[in-house]
Amino acid sequence: MAGAGTRHNVIFSNVFIGIGIQLRGKPCRPCGSDLRIHIPENSLYTYPDISIICGEIIPSQSDPDTAVQPTVLIEILPPSTKYYDRGGKFILYRDIPSLKEFIIIDSESISIEAYRVNPKGNWELKDLRSIEDTLQLSSINASLTLREIYDGTKL
Repeated sequence: MAGAGTRHNVIFSNVFIGIGIQLRGKPCRPCGSDLRIHIPENSLYTYPDISIICGEIIPSQSDPDTAVQPTVLIEILPPSTKYYDRGGKFILYRDIPSLKEFIIIDSESISIEAYRVNPKGNWELKDLRSIEDTLQLSSINASLTLREIYDGTKL
């Protein structure tokens, strides 16, 4: 999101760097909010805060600078879009066949919603609300503690 606040940027940096270090030498890579994602199944074009793509970055047929098939999408909620990101946008994201995890990080309180596709193909939610909790990204074999995610935010 252009013009995001300080806390949003601190959380972004903590997550991007933390995951990036863990993915070094692996087939997955994090991409920032400048990478546009296209969902051909519902025609949405969007700019998630962090997209994690495994394997080759596959371009959209409509634009070679737009990617399809992310494995993990992470949104850091500003107050202005939190309801859309939790509701309408997540409904659209669920149309992505390659998506295994969708993570919503609250920028105003210590709260993370981690949605994952279970073995039956259904989405499950795990709420993380303690600074002692750990966010597990099982689809990419990475994890971050909430203490790491919220470091420097004064929350």
